[in-house]
Amino acid sequence: MSQPEIVQSILDEETVVSRVHLGGEDELFVTPNRTLVYRAEGLLSDESVDEFSHAAERVSVKEGRRKAKISLDYGLDGSETFGLSAKRLDEALQPILEGVLTSAGVVDDDERLVEAFRFSELTFVVTEKRVVRHIGSAVWDEDYETYHYDDVTDLTFESGSVATTVVLTVDGRQERFKTPNEDARLVREKLSKAICDHHGVGSLEEFRVKMAEAQQQAEAEPERDNTNFGEGPDPLSANPAELSEEPTNSTREEEHAESVERQPVEATPTASGQTETETETEPVESANTTVADAGDLGFEGSGFEPADEAVSSEEDIVAEIQSLREVVEAQGEQIRYQQELIEQLIEELRRGR
Repeated sequence: MSQPEIVQSILDEETVVSRVHLGGEDELFVTPNRTLVYRAEGLLSDESVDEFSHAAERVSVKEGRRKAKISLDYGLDGSETFGLSAKRLDEALQPILEGVLTSAGVVDDDERLVEAFRFSELTFVVTEKRVVRHIGSAVWDEDYETYHYDDVTDLTFESGSVATTVVLTVDGRQERFKTPNEDARLVREKLSKAICDHHGVGSLEEFRVKMAEAQQQAEAEPERDNTNFGEGPDPLSANPAELSEEPTNSTREEEHAESVERQPVEATPTASGQTETETETEPVESANTTVADAGDLGFEGSGFEPADEAVSSEEDIVAEIQSLREVVEAQGEQIRYQQELIEQLIEELRRGR
């Protein structure tokens, strides 16, 4: 079917993805980026074409018994509205909504919209790759939720006297929304087929079997320890033999012990006039170590004093390292336990507890 010349001149080479008859000679042309509403020449008006960009922040609908209006809100740039027959509303709204979702980046450019359902204040859109859900007076705005079929692990339906509940299991949690019983069958068919086609199966039963096998395979794989503290502090992972090596400024000498001679101290007079005898210390020989003067070590005036006693043996060092390792391991266990509690808390918050 040929297009009116005025529409062809506006479209140029732009592809028309949908064309909806609005009554009489009026038509709606939808492209990936915009919607064109063509009005044929009549008794009260001339031939015209109105353009509506799909870069909208909000799509809303007002529906009466005979007439309906579709409004596209562009934020600071205002809004635009056009009217059509109420009988043509759903047929016209679906391609427009697909263009808006694509323009907003909610769906991919090559992702087609399967079906759009409107139930009071619930808009439920089924595409080839995901479900888009919006709750509110508008058909769509920026406050929406999406569920990609890659994350869906199960789909069930719970029948009621008035409505049917769709239960969508996504990443281990259940998302529920109700549909009127008169539309439940169509929702079941469209959503089930879209999910099965995406996963390459022929029915929901095959889909559940595939998900169960994937779960078993995931459980069979070794569980990775997320609590990794690396190799730990160097002093704890060092070789005890290395720790036994003495620093260059140690108070112990490895080579030969030297004798330390103290100079004679002259007697000083006391309050009673008596003098103390001069004393002289004999050289003290040490087979292993000699204590250096604090001034020689550079501690004079610094507030530090050399160690009075050295570590007795290498066994003491090993025992101390082992004790520190036990403390670190105990802290690691506490951290893992706290991590499990945090993950459990996050899961419960997601479930709305």
